Amino acid sequence: MFKRLPLSDTTCNRDVTITFDDLTVTAREGETVAAALLAAGMRNCRTTPVSESPRAPYCMMGVCFECLMEVDGVPNVQACQMLVREGMQVRSQQGARRLVHDHA
Repeated sequence: MFKRLPLSDTTCNRDVTITFDDLTVTAREGETVAAALLAAGMRNCRTTPVSESPRAPYCMMGVCFECLMEVDGVPNVQACQMLVREGMQVRSQQGARRLVHDHA
């Protein structure tokens, strides 16, 4: 089971609120989206394109890409590399990744 470590005196311990798939989640300022969701009991953040198997954060350091999610409308965000912000909207990513093109 994933759990938060005790905070030191130098760590900011302000709570922020984010939304994950329409659920309100309380996170700690300074932690990543993946860490906040794991601490809140989330177990999967996306499904695979072929078999639709559930996937979850794995390496927590940006190497494996298992934690891809949609953050504030932007797909393919590595949740283990993105720090939480007050009011952030996070959605699990289902199936094949959507590519974003700038048609300027």
